[in-house]
Amino acid sequence: MKYPEELLEEVKERSQGMQLEGINEGAGPINPKLMLVGEAPGRNEIKTNIPFNGSSGKELMNSLSLLGLKREDVYITSVVRSRPYSKKVVFDKKLNKEIIKYPNRKPTKKEILAHAPLFDYELNQVNPKMIVAMGSTAISRLLGPGYKISQDHGKVLKNQSILQLNEKKNSYEWSNKTYTLILEYHPAAVLYRRKLQEEIQKDWLHIRAYLRE
Repeated sequence: MKYPEELLEEVKERSQGMQLEGINEGAGPINPKLMLVGEAPGRNEIKTNIPFNGSSGKELMNSLSLLGLKREDVYITSVVRSRPYSKKVVFDKKLNKEIIKYPNRKPTKKEILAHAPLFDYELNQVNPKMIVAMGSTAISRLLGPGYKISQDHGKVLKNQSILQLNEKKNSYEWSNKTYTLILEYHPAAVLYRRKLQEEIQKDWLHIRAYLRE
């Protein structure tokens, strides 16, 4: 999705001083069966401008295949559209000297709030039938801090209001519009804990039943 220039400028201004890189556009059809919401793009996504293009993207595609869906069938985005990075000084044994690295990291609450105008715009434009919130960051942005992914993954919340930017643009308020919201692990979770794979597969197969309604 191409974002309006004035919206990008607004988010850029709100993000001043934050360690964020580039803009990775959300992608997919308008009015999809599913809108998938993640945390933030990583280095691969910023380079290719394709959401979920790395290792976690492969896991996500595997999950979608359980539903008989492909990347082109769903809309994929995240609550922050720039890459959050940190700055670390490490010793490189091959070069025999200290070097600076800029690894990916989790976005802060301030960064998520800074990108709120962009996410709200995207959600309104896409107008999905169902939203799959993938990971604790996406779930907290949509529903606040009252959910825990280890306990609440697989839950389906019907007629659910979500948090959106308030009129003053300094906090959130509950939306009048409601959605069917599904809580799910972030696809990267299985890369660090392979034993979650079976649980995640069950959750996605559960989603298939709702798509058929």
